[in-house]
Amino acid sequence: MRALVYHGPGQSSWDTVPDPVIEEATDVIVRVDATTVCGSDLRILGGDLPEVKPGTVLGHEAVGEVVEVGRDIQHLRPGNEVIVSAVSACGRCHECRDATPGQCSGGGGWILGNQVHGTQAELVRVPFADHSTHRRPQSVPLDEAVLLSDVLPTAYEVGVRNGHVGPGDTVVVVGAGPVGLACVIIARLYSPRRIVVVDPSAARLEAAARVGGDATVPPGKVIAGLAEGPGADVVIEASGEPDGFMLSTRAVRTGGHIANIGVHGRPVTLHLESLWRKNVTISTGQVDTTSTPWLLGLVRYGDLPVSGLVTHTLPLDRMEDAYEAFAHGTTTGALKVVLHR
Repeated sequence: MRALVYHGPGQSSWDTVPDPVIEEATDVIVRVDATTVCGSDLRILGGDLPEVKPGTVLGHEAVGEVVEVGRDIQHLRPGNEVIVSAVSACGRCHECRDATPGQCSGGGGWILGNQVHGTQAELVRVPFADHSTHRRPQSVPLDEAVLLSDVLPTAYEVGVRNGHVGPGDTVVVVGAGPVGLACVIIARLYSPRRIVVVDPSAARLEAAARVGGDATVPPGKVIAGLAEGPGADVVIEASGEPDGFMLSTRAVRTGGHIANIGVHGRPVTLHLESLWRKNVTISTGQVDTTSTPWLLGLVRYGDLPVSGLVTHTLPLDRMEDAYEAFAHGTTTGALKVVLHR
């Protein structure tokens, strides 16, 4: 089969590699019908995750058809259309039983495209598949279904839920990439007073306005824009940049929440001399994808308008072009780039 293979920092290529095979009785093999590129894939290519070994097939988001199942699989059969979760859940360990499979200690967690071969390929082996896939209703298009692998659960679980967004809140979202924009869409379900989106890219600020941002501003203007009140009740840091985190700590009100989503590949300064008396809660987290069934229902019945997050579609064999477009999204206008078989 063909797949995007990581060869070390700054190096990847669309290669011919062996087809995946069933390795454990809880595996399935999925033919990839749609996959996409994530910011964490760019972090891997940038050398920020040195635990990823050269030779690994990248990617952790996919939708496709089950073509083979292990002998212990209970709920899937060849021909089933599934959404592959970014997080693999063994279903047995304490963390999985505590609904935190992102921290799975039984061999799961974020392993696809990280510790095992991932989804940017024609076929993928999905470990613990009974607990790590969701059946795709035919009414949910591929381009929307693939957002349920990672983008939407991350925005909800690590951003909106961890930040405790509620009615009447002022919410600031720092970073208007796909996850940041998904936070805007999902936060709207909780009736905040206003959502301010911060990003240096004019194109991405325009996208933020389209999905429901009440105010869209470049970084230098956000503090002035909050001057009419005590600051933001919730700040969702979705940029993964040190300056983005710094801005978050300045924008939050006393007693507010900072929900950090961004994958930080560089050290970030925490100014406790300014924060120690403000009763600020800072949360971080790995997505668990336990919210995927709920989010799938919202997407299926039109309560979560997410189709606008996908701006580019390409054939699977143009994976390298997809990386180029996504990596330069502030100039190309690319948000989510989806690749189809």
